[in-house]
Formats: sequence, structure tokens, C-alpha cells
Amino acid sequence: MEIYIIRHTTPDIEKGICYGQTNLDLVDTFHEEFKTIKQQIPNNTNNKNYIIKSSPLKRCALLAKHLNTKVLFDDRLKELDFGDWEMKRWNDISEETLNPWMEDFVNIRVPNGESYIDLASRVNGFFEDMIHSQDKQNLIIVTHAGPIRAFLASVLNIPLEKSFNIKIQYGDIFHLKKEGDSWHLISEVKLT
Repeated sequence: MEIYIIRHTTPDIEKGICYGQTNLDLVDTFHEEFKTIKQQIPNNTNNKNYIIKSSPLKRCALLAKHLNTKVLFDDRLKELDFGDWEMKRWNDISEETLNPWMEDFVNIRVPNGESYIDLASRVNGFFEDMIHSQDKQNLIIVTHAGPIRAFLASVLNIPLEKSFNIKIQYGDIFHLKKEGDSWHLISEVKLT
């Protein structure tokens, strides 16, 4: 079983704004980014062995549909739910609510949102379902940096609190192969 995990391309939002599950458009150059991605993955149109699964959020769904019109959407692949902080400037979030979360973002939930352990639990549940499915087809997964980091942290045995050392850019692709009970990372992972 092989998996290509792709982070969505560049969203159309200014820097410094907290967004997670907000539905965002993509920057105007998304077609160029899509073309680059398509050159790095198996041609799904000709190769029926790959199923495409995606976060339903627009910034992922557009790329997934560009790769193939048949896409299975799964809410477990969504980015972290930032609750009350969605679409606020990071600088406008009060220090009294932000600081405790920054000190333990793995376990502390964002007000009316999720903690990182919540995200990791749903993402790992998704991957467990894929692994134990009777249908062992290869996957192309389009998702966000948070879910990718949580899964790679599990594969690489990195504690969640250190997973932000995994560098993930817009449009990055991670290729993994399952052999027996373990995952093997084919592509290089950059750590800071």
C-alpha cells in the first residue's frame, strides 16, 4: 500500500491571521501549483489503483478534484478547529487565553475548538481505518499541515509537541509505503 499525502496549495489570506477550518479561496496562481503537484504523483486518471481522499475544505477540495473528479471527502482530514480564534489576527488574541495554549497546545483546547491531541486522534483514526480496510488500494490524500504533521509524528516516533519541527510548505508531497505493519517514508522530511 502506498500513500501520497499532499498539503493544499497557497490560500488567499494575509499573513498573521488564525485560520483552521475556515473555508478559504486559493491565490490566483493555484493552477501553476496544481501543475507542479500533478507532475510528482502517479497519473490517477490512467492508474485506477489510487483512490483520492481529501479534506472537504475548499483549499483541499479544489486540488483533489483537479487530480480526479472522483474524490472521497472525510472530515477527519480537516485542519485544527480554532473555534473562537478563527479569522482573528494572532496579535488580537488576548495573551491570557493564548499563552496557556501556546505552552501546551497538544492538550489544551482552543476556546470552542480543538486541542492538537484531538486533531491527532481523528487523523490517526482515519489512517487506522485505511490500514485495516479490506480494500488495500493506494491513496492520494489532500489535507492540511496539522493533519500531516500529526500523522508523520506518529510514523517517525516524534512527540506531538515536537512535530512542528517538521517543515511543511504549501503543495508539499510526502510519499509513504506500508510494508508489513510499518510505514516507510520514501520522500525526505525536513526537520528544524
